Amino acid sequence: MIRFGLRLAVAGGREALTRLLVIAAAVAIGSGLLLTTLAGVNAVDAQLTRYASIYPHALTTGAADKLWWSTRDDYFHGEQIIRIDVAATGSTAPVPAGVPTTPGPGEYYVSPALRDLFAAQPADQLANRYPGRDLGTVGPSGLTSPDTLLAIVGGTPDSVGKLPNARQVDDLGDTPALPETTVDLILGVVAGGLLFPVLIFIGTATRLSAARREQRFAAMRLVGATPRQISLVAAVEAGLAAVVGTAVGFGLFYAFRDPLAGIPFTGMPFFPGDMSLTGGDISLVALGVPAGAALAAQISLRRVRISPLGVTRRVTPRPPRAYRLIPMALGVAVLVFAISFRPATSDGQAAVFLPGLLLIMAGLVFAGPWLTMVGARVMARYANRPATLIAARRLADNPKAGFRAISGIMLALFVTSVAVGVITTIVDERGPAPRGSIDAGTVTTVFDEKTTAAPDTLLAELRAISGVSSATAIREAPDINTGSEGGVIACADLPNAYGRCAEGASVIEVPLGLSRWEESASPATVWRAAPLTLDELRRLPVVAVVVGTDGSTAAIERTRTLLEIAYPTFWVGPNVPGDFESDFADTLRGWEQLANVIIIASLALGGCSLAVSVIGGLTERRRPFSLLRLSGAPVRVLRRVVALESAVPMLAVAAVAIGMGLLAAHLFLRAQMGYTLVAPPPRFAVIVVLGLTACLGVIASTMPLLERVTGPETARSE
Repeated sequence: MIRFGLRLAVAGGREALTRLLVIAAAVAIGSGLLLTTLAGVNAVDAQLTRYASIYPHALTTGAADKLWWSTRDDYFHGEQIIRIDVAATGSTAPVPAGVPTTPGPGEYYVSPALRDLFAAQPADQLANRYPGRDLGTVGPSGLTSPDTLLAIVGGTPDSVGKLPNARQVDDLGDTPALPETTVDLILGVVAGGLLFPVLIFIGTATRLSAARREQRFAAMRLVGATPRQISLVAAVEAGLAAVVGTAVGFGLFYAFRDPLAGIPFTGMPFFPGDMSLTGGDISLVALGVPAGAALAAQISLRRVRISPLGVTRRVTPRPPRAYRLIPMALGVAVLVFAISFRPATSDGQAAVFLPGLLLIMAGLVFAGPWLTMVGARVMARYANRPATLIAARRLADNPKAGFRAISGIMLALFVTSVAVGVITTIVDERGPAPRGSIDAGTVTTVFDEKTTAAPDTLLAELRAISGVSSATAIREAPDINTGSEGGVIACADLPNAYGRCAEGASVIEVPLGLSRWEESASPATVWRAAPLTLDELRRLPVVAVVVGTDGSTAAIERTRTLLEIAYPTFWVGPNVPGDFESDFADTLRGWEQLANVIIIASLALGGCSLAVSVIGGLTERRRPFSLLRLSGAPVRVLRRVVALESAVPMLAVAAVAIGMGLLAAHLFLRAQMGYTLVAPPPRFAVIVVLGLTACLGVIASTMPLLERVTGPETARSE
């Protein structure tokens, strides 16, 4: 029977060969996207693992030699630079990832992206911050991304041990860092959301011409074939196409892996090696896709196994019942429950939110035939044209087949709505500052430890930089404004743009950062006098230096470099308003990019599923359509029938999917963060409309096939 099944698949005429090639092509696209999704999840894990090596914990394994380690942040024109200071206490101390040896005092390694910046910028704006001998480049194993700006700087144990956040480590480890719970959940929903349309696409492809094969296998049953033999033949036929398609899918994945790795799906590109597949991933796709195709073929023949006469008579299946809404309602109930009873741990939250969202997705697919049937009955009630009535009756008679064509679109819109709703709300609540905010041009250095270094020479050098308008040292205020909330300065050092001193004052109280001055200051502001003399002021330790510039890149970066050389023990480098916001904005832009990827990939998969379903439906019903043409129905009426059968349920379930997606996003946000859903931006509606229009275009593109396959010769008795 296996040889017989292979013969039917490859030697059954042009129709069988075309069906085999179409199924193989569809499975190739689906399996390629499935492999890309799995590799993308592995790439994120690889990035998190290397992120953990940049911020290691202090470990105690008993090793004699340890490595002093301090990770600090610097900035260059709004881009974060990670600076790692290290010092080995002995020859057996661990070596940082990505470099051959631990750099010694006066030595450093830099990442390729930072080296490119060194070459492109004047030394006094960036490279001078890292004096000493350049030992080479940090390798990929020490970087989270090809675009990472990283410097590993050597020092002595005494000097590194005094730096902020310094620690001793004796094992850098390889445990992946745990992302924020929200990010973890979003990535999980994204992966699951992309897998569902891929699996539906593959299942739709393997069911191509299922009705005609049902009739052929039913005839074989009538001449003596057993249900087991029929199942074996069907499995061989579907499995052959799936095996060929899966092999091509692997080829497509490896052919396009490098270009895909360079796309910043999550805000930063991957290394090509990160887009890897584990043995489990390869086995899952290589064995699971053909097995799933064979299973789909057998499920499609369940009526043949029960009664071949039922197929030849084309018995109308039982209509779906309203109980199909239960899984979707349960998924909503889980998210509602999580609002009041959110687990405290990340694992507990994932155990609640992910099943709830996936249950809604599965519930939408399960409830789809019932929704299609209800919509078809409504359409039939108000039908006033033959095409509308024929389409409505056909959908009502077999709503499962009608929904199958647009199930991928439904899931795509649901996943898109959830992702866009969540990400848009987070962006709105946390409010990333635009990159233009760094044009404020005020460079602030706040010291984590007090310094008594006299800044007069430094302030003179800062004021000599072209574009610098002011340079002010803020000193610790004794017995007033205790803590790090404020300080004192000489009245003569107050820039004119920020007000004036109280009458008779020589020393005034001010906030630490000039950016905070801007929140409350204006040329008319009067600052309160401090009970200090100028001599007493000069004996106080400096807690911050604030430099006003014209906002030009050269002035800001030269100021940063000079401050870092003068005060090398900073934790966070000299910064301007917008640096921190710009860094977080990059993360949020990555999330928005991820949402765009979900939209495009999901709608593309849904469109492919729709195309395969519409073509399959035309080939399966070419004889009934031919009889309608012979009875006088114009081709334009048949075109309306095909269009209405796909377009009406697609638009109906699109509204349901978007509504359920935004509801799920709102419940997730309320439960996880306490946020209220913010309406998606207009571009979301534009993308959805364009996606649905493209799907309608897919339907329209199949219309020329209708006239070719419904000629009079097709109406002969088969």
